[in-house]
Amino acid sequence: MIVGVPKESSPGERRVALVPAVLPALAKAGLEVVIEAGAGQGAGYPDPEYTAKGARIVAERAEVFRAAEIVVQVLCHGSNDQTGKADLPLLRSGQALIGFLRPFGTLETVQEVAATGVTSFAIELMPRITRAQSMDALSSMATICGYKAVLLAADSLPRLFPMMTTAAGTISPGRVFIIGCGVAGLQAIATARRLGAVASAYDMRPAVKEQVQSLGGRFVELPIEAKGAQDARGYGVAQDESFYQRQRELLGRVVAESDVVITAAVIPGKKSPTLVTKEMVAKMAAGSVIVDLAAERGGNCELTRPGEVVVDHDVSIIGYVNLASYVPYHASQMYARNLTTFLTHLVKDGKLQLNLEDQITRDTLLTRGGQVVNAMVQSFFTAAAPAAQGQRS
Repeated sequence: MIVGVPKESSPGERRVALVPAVLPALAKAGLEVVIEAGAGQGAGYPDPEYTAKGARIVAERAEVFRAAEIVVQVLCHGSNDQTGKADLPLLRSGQALIGFLRPFGTLETVQEVAATGVTSFAIELMPRITRAQSMDALSSMATICGYKAVLLAADSLPRLFPMMTTAAGTISPGRVFIIGCGVAGLQAIATARRLGAVASAYDMRPAVKEQVQSLGGRFVELPIEAKGAQDARGYGVAQDESFYQRQRELLGRVVAESDVVITAAVIPGKKSPTLVTKEMVAKMAAGSVIVDLAAERGGNCELTRPGEVVVDHDVSIIGYVNLASYVPYHASQMYARNLTTFLTHLVKDGKLQLNLEDQITRDTLLTRGGQVVNAMVQSFFTAAAPAAQGQRS
């Protein structure tokens, strides 16, 4: 089978779906790789490195789609709102598409992918089970984001992160507060500690307390309890507004005392909850920094503007999106390893095997035969429809 790797078209996207190092493993599985010229250049993987590992380079994007039986991308239509739609006419019935598809974005977008007849797999839907850990690209990218968020904060902060004893006296360590302790939040704690800061963290899921402490962070406990704090996949569950209001009241003091606040509270398929209000920002010290990792879905900070840096009361609120693309070399390497494991799981004896008894295949399969076939996605949009009608009436 031929696997096609088109160059990422989303503005500013520097990652590539496959890197040269994984090509021998794909060849061993009976997969040939065709890649668009320059696809890996932005991530630090020039064309000669691909050809040295057996890939075929083609000049035209359309040729990649024509030749490929499986197309692999980082940002497919859905997760690429700006230019992803241009790829739809290049897809064909029976072809497979693998990548980030944002399945809980809009039903219209998912249906547009389905209408091409392509058999698509949304990498975001990878189940959180032991067998699938090596295929979990969402966690890989979250790791990169958590790391980069701390570096952005350290670079913007007019203070030092580590404690230093100098001839001019002792400098106190920076205070970093992380809200939301998923993969990105935990990596932010670890990175802040490596840089010498004092790290504290909060999450409405009490189960993460031990993980925070194992990384050297202090877990902030609030006298409120979330109802059904996490779903079966381990993700946080949206709470009612009264919970968030009480949460903001209790978090205010900790936020005000922090030099850096990193927010990473994301609810799949929903707008990010507002956890840091403009009143809370006003109480922070001048020069403080907020990095909002939930910016793409509206932000955890009330003042966040996706893709921008806002300065309010001398506090910088960084709302950059797609932070994984800021570290394209290793982000691509990690993503490629995840995809390679997934591809070798799906392809047996040179053919795509759709074993729907297998949880990994069943959970990630989004569209097939012109239809949206994923049960979780179907259920999500069925539940969302009455709520949308209620808002319009």
